[in-house]
Amino acid sequence: MKILFVGEIVAKPGREVVAKFLPEIIKEHKVDLVFSNCENLSGGRGITEEKINEAKLAGIDYFTSGEHVFWQKGTEEIMDRLPVLRPANYPEGTPGEGYTIVDGGKNGKVLLINLMGITSFSGKNAFLENPFTKADEILEKTKSEKFAAKIIDFHAEATSEKYSLGFYLDGKVDAIIGTHTHVPTCDNYVLPKGTMYVTDVGMCGAIDSSLGVKADITIKMFLTAMNQRFEWESAGRRAFRSVLLDLDERSIVRIDKLI
Repeated sequence: MKILFVGEIVAKPGREVVAKFLPEIIKEHKVDLVFSNCENLSGGRGITEEKINEAKLAGIDYFTSGEHVFWQKGTEEIMDRLPVLRPANYPEGTPGEGYTIVDGGKNGKVLLINLMGITSFSGKNAFLENPFTKADEILEKTKSEKFAAKIIDFHAEATSEKYSLGFYLDGKVDAIIGTHTHVPTCDNYVLPKGTMYVTDVGMCGAIDSSLGVKADITIKMFLTAMNQRFEWESAGRRAFRSVLLDLDERSIVRIDKLI
């Protein structure tokens, strides 16, 4: 079984590169399922049903997210009908689900879990459950199910927290894919007990920018210490970032494109 995890799709440039490259990658590599983090899909922050449907048409089967998932007004009212997860360690009662079982057809079922880190999230971490124990809870709850794969999107800031969760769950899940920093890392490898790991898959979007935001805006913020209204870069080069998980070969390989 082959699963492609596409990096965070940031605004219109991200949606455009996904539409351009994803269909041919699916065909070339005979991909069975495609997952992606969508928290910045619409206008650079949050999601809308229209943009989720657009990304589904490009070939994405299910979506994970992070701290921006509820940014757009009314998102909480549509979560239950969209193929979108919010972090499982959000407080009880938050709309949506933190994990799901995706039907892979003849390849079997895939457990997809979305977790968020508790380091460096500007106070939001105070409301989150511990992602380590939440992972244990979900794995215990689903232990009677037979899965072809168990995949986690760990949406976290700190590299040390990502590595720690990787080694904590090594051998218990098939892959841990890091998201959030928008910067692709080259440490895709298999942990000692067999779990495929990458610290951050990176983003799909405008790379001549500060993580998708127009660079002059973030420069002014750092020069003056004043809050700035972010505007998302639409010019310049655009990148498609992803990792391909081969469950049979037990490999995790980067597939990146640039235009």
